[in-house]
Amino acid sequence: MKITVMSADEQFITLDVDPDELVENVKALLEVEMRVPLQQQQLLFNGNEIRNSDRLSALGIRDGDLVMMVSRASSSSASTNDLSFNPDGSAVNPGAFQQHVRRDSNMMTQLLQTDPEFAQLVLGNDLNRLQDLLRERHHQRSELRRRQEEELALLYADPFDVESQKKIEAAIRQKGIDENWAAALEHNPEAFARVVMLYVDMEVNGVPLKAFVDSGAQSTIISKSCAERCGLLRLLDQRYKGIAHGVGQSEILGRIHVAPIKIGNIFYPCSFMVLDAPNMEFLFGLDMLRKHQCIIDLKENVLRVGGGEVSVPFLQEKDIPTHFLDEERLSKQASGSGSVPESLGTKEKNDNLSTGGRSGATHGDTTQDPNFEAKVSKLVELGFGRDAVIQALKFFDGNEEQAAGYLFGG
Repeated sequence: MKITVMSADEQFITLDVDPDELVENVKALLEVEMRVPLQQQQLLFNGNEIRNSDRLSALGIRDGDLVMMVSRASSSSASTNDLSFNPDGSAVNPGAFQQHVRRDSNMMTQLLQTDPEFAQLVLGNDLNRLQDLLRERHHQRSELRRRQEEELALLYADPFDVESQKKIEAAIRQKGIDENWAAALEHNPEAFARVVMLYVDMEVNGVPLKAFVDSGAQSTIISKSCAERCGLLRLLDQRYKGIAHGVGQSEILGRIHVAPIKIGNIFYPCSFMVLDAPNMEFLFGLDMLRKHQCIIDLKENVLRVGGGEVSVPFLQEKDIPTHFLDEERLSKQASGSGSVPESLGTKEKNDNLSTGGRSGATHGDTTQDPNFEAKVSKLVELGFGRDAVIQALKFFDGNEEQAAGYLFGG
């Protein structure tokens, strides 16, 4: 391992020594390199003098650690204390330590190349930050030593001991996690940043708002307060009241079957579920994304509508109100992937469409209707699955409008 020795006259030297080397042998090397007699050398580690008979590993000295050397003949106890370190790794006299390092041009050159953060603090005027970094490095070395000691203990553990095997398994797993984390920091650092969700500027019934684009939500949702602000509550169809189940659940107040939304400079018809969700304003869900053939273009960071006839940019984080952060969580509760709205007037329909019929009701064979296939094709073009369309038309005795209303509500 390598240790750095700093002398009282501001000399630095790096020694390559064995971890179990005696302190006396280290002093012998220093006598040759620094021309200081062994008997006059006083070595300090973490502010404490170390004896000739001690071994480096027993003192806790590890690879990369710093050892102070002062000459008994030329140094007073005051200067020794100035160049020593506290138990937490900080310098007893940070100003003296900083000046020692600054005056050694070779050491500064090496630090600028290998440890620019430490070098900048040595050259700067913030001694508190320098002390914090020394403590941080000391803590990192202590943690590394602790892990190494644990790994060493496991090597000599009883291979037939169940608890030892569990510890070995945990150590191997943690090592894999640490390596994976280090690789991610190097190759995929953006994964540790918060992902900004997708918002665009829209107008609903002439009222500008910021729409949360969520392809994982089944339905387009508007809050009661937003619908009121947009003048749409008068169109609320309360027959579609119920509960929306997703990650959580939220009350459905009803449905607004059609209203104009403006994206870019073009108007599009849109239908909404109205939810009692005060923190969730407007969510542009999968039903309208499919209906209007939208493309979420993350390369260009735009939402393309109508197959590309309109493109609007996704908002930057600074343009998104901070209270909208809760909207992302609430939208998943209100209309998460796979959510099932249970409308009070149509719950029985939801239960029985999966089985192809309704209890206690008899329907004619709607498939014999000569226009049946045309109705199926028309609804399929809106983005619904063929099987779901056929079941809906059967259930509503071929009534295209009622089947479409059910499919949009589902």
